Amino acid sequence: MGSSGRILAALGLLSCLALSVNIPAAASAPVPAPEEAARIPFTQRYQAVQHGGLVRASNSAISCRREVAPEAESCADVKKGAAGVNSDFEMFYSEVDKDPDTYNSTRAELKVPQGAKVSYARLYWGGNLRVGEQKPPEDNGRVLVAEPGGAYKEVLADTVVGHKSDADSDAYQASADVTPLVRKGGAGMWTVAQLNIAMGHSEVGAWGGWTLVVAYEHPREPLRRISLWDGFERLAAGAAGAAGADEEADEEAGEAAGETVEIAGLRARPGSRGKAGVVAYDGDRGTLGDSLTVTVDSGRRVNLSDGKNPFNDVMNSTITEFGQNAFVRQPDHMNNLGYDADVLDLSPVLSGGARNLSFRFAGENQGHFLGVLFVQTDARR
Repeated sequence: MGSSGRILAALGLLSCLALSVNIPAAASAPVPAPEEAARIPFTQRYQAVQHGGLVRASNSAISCRREVAPEAESCADVKKGAAGVNSDFEMFYSEVDKDPDTYNSTRAELKVPQGAKVSYARLYWGGNLRVGEQKPPEDNGRVLVAEPGGAYKEVLADTVVGHKSDADSDAYQASADVTPLVRKGGAGMWTVAQLNIAMGHSEVGAWGGWTLVVAYEHPREPLRRISLWDGFERLAAGAAGAAGADEEADEEAGEAAGETVEIAGLRARPGSRGKAGVVAYDGDRGTLGDSLTVTVDSGRRVNLSDGKNPFNDVMNSTITEFGQNAFVRQPDHMNNLGYDADVLDLSPVLSGGARNLSFRFAGENQGHFLGVLFVQTDARR
């Protein structure tokens, strides 16, 4: 996101329902524009209690090409993790597939354990359509996906696409159920191409990326409760905690002053382990104020953070798991300049046990979009 003209916000949690259509790219026909909505409330997409867990693969689709702002760190240093925001750079697509017919492509490793059975898989993608150029929104609902060692297949959004346009940005998130494709393709390097995002430079900046979330069963793993939420909310910057007339005005304008997701019936014993994953768009590294707080039914509140995601800058353009780079990505930039896909340790929240958890996001002054929440906790019958 950029340093001016932005009012995006403290984001909440989301979901919708879906199917997926996989068609070989060579046989592609004209794709009807998917149904869109500027606001999609967070709802639960998938839940199960099973021996197994959740894994994900993720990458950003665009990065810096050259510095524009005089005070900006070098693009090379930012890719290695230096502070920097996308509005300080000319942004250009990442391309790893050497295919002249694609204009962006990135890869990431999916670590489905050997012997596991995929029970559900969903692909999320999105970004900003208006930067130095304007991308047509009718292409939001389509990407190309290649399983490890395979050829591209067309994947179409199978649910309402979140799409919010204003004077500064034109942001969206789409998703599709890709369970059959992931069952066939399995573990390894997945490639996603033709993600509809704009390149160039503006005061808002360019951002975009994709995340594949996969639930699996494995008889040798602990019994766990897994839950996937998604949606598309734009929250007024600095509005978290607001109340009364201002909050009502924000909601009437299609925005929310704050968003909370409640996950009930966990039955987690004291000392249980767990993790929470989030996908967010346009979070700026070094712009403080965004956080993720989890409240247990006992009333105890814990800020989720780690070494790569400070408690007051959680949405800081990282793709990490428990503060580490947990899987291979191509490219593997440390500062993803507006795309976050992190997994945070939930075990401190569960140390005393829990039946219910309440996830609450607060936003930085510049704001951000939140797209996905997935949660895994130890369970008991």
